[in-house]
Amino acid sequence: MTIDDKTIEKLAKLSSLEIDDAKKESLKQELGDIINFVENLNEIDVSHIEATFTTVEGGTPLREDVAKQDLEVSEHIVKHAPKSEEGFFIVPKIIE
Repeated sequence: MTIDDKTIEKLAKLSSLEIDDAKKESLKQELGDIINFVENLNEIDVSHIEATFTTVEGGTPLREDVAKQDLEVSEHIVKHAPKSEEGFFIVPKIIE
């Protein structure tokens, strides 16, 4: 995969970063090297190798999820909201 100027511009926009024109060429080269390395890893056949660890078996013991309601905390949070009504947040409409 090759990294071109369009890809760099898209990454800059998505990451909200300003990339100097002087650094774009070196960044394209570095990102290309990283992608080539990852593509090389995808070519390695590891189907015959057993996993050395897993997070599925055993894992973290779960605790019971218990709902708690603290009206003082709720009122404090709503009080500091820019807009609220009857204990609910008022937010701008985003879907028309």
